[in-house]
Amino acid sequence: MATHLDLEEQEQLDQLKHFWKTYGNFISWALIIVMGGIAAWNGYGYWQRTQSAKASALYDEVERAATTGDLIRLERSLGDMKDKFGSTLYAQQAALLAAKSFQDKDKLDQAKAALIWVSENASDDSYAHIARLRWVALLLQTKSYDEALQQLAKPVVLALTPLAADLRGDVLQGQGKTQEAIAAYSDSWQKMEETNEYRRLVEAKLNALGVDPKSSSGVTK
Repeated sequence: MATHLDLEEQEQLDQLKHFWKTYGNFISWALIIVMGGIAAWNGYGYWQRTQSAKASALYDEVERAATTGDLIRLERSLGDMKDKFGSTLYAQQAALLAAKSFQDKDKLDQAKAALIWVSENASDDSYAHIARLRWVALLLQTKSYDEALQQLAKPVVLALTPLAADLRGDVLQGQGKTQEAIAAYSDSWQKMEETNEYRRLVEAKLNALGVDPKSSSGVTK
């Protein structure tokens, strides 16, 4: 019995040797490619984690500069963020934060530049459109009405359409186009959820123009 098993094992071993001799080189290269791919993927994952950690640290630097009002440090940190991690969400968030700080300090050119950068470079449409609407608000502040309307003519994600309509109403009202402003505010009010607190502000704007959106006639008494 032992001899029979030995012969059978020897035969299996010979078959294995023949198989390896025929296909071994191909299998070895296939394994190298597969393992190399796994290593590369793990390496990419490590690279992503490393980049994310570095971007996060630099975002903290932007946030500290914004909090302390150090605009020189803020501009430098934001520049580093855009140069090194411009494709990350951290960079887009940092630019939006910096724009607010610049605007609060009446540095409107720097604020505008930060918002334009996000609107043109953000990988996420929501960030790009938020930046564009904030840019419109800045243009409204400087009474650049025509440029504001040009930006508002561009599409935005569905969630931002009520805000875009409200801003359009503000711009038209600034131009003295009251009826068109009422139409824009009404569009904004209708598109907002009833539980949205911002809806009350839009309603107040309509009331100030003699319109009650809740009334069937649409006219305040």
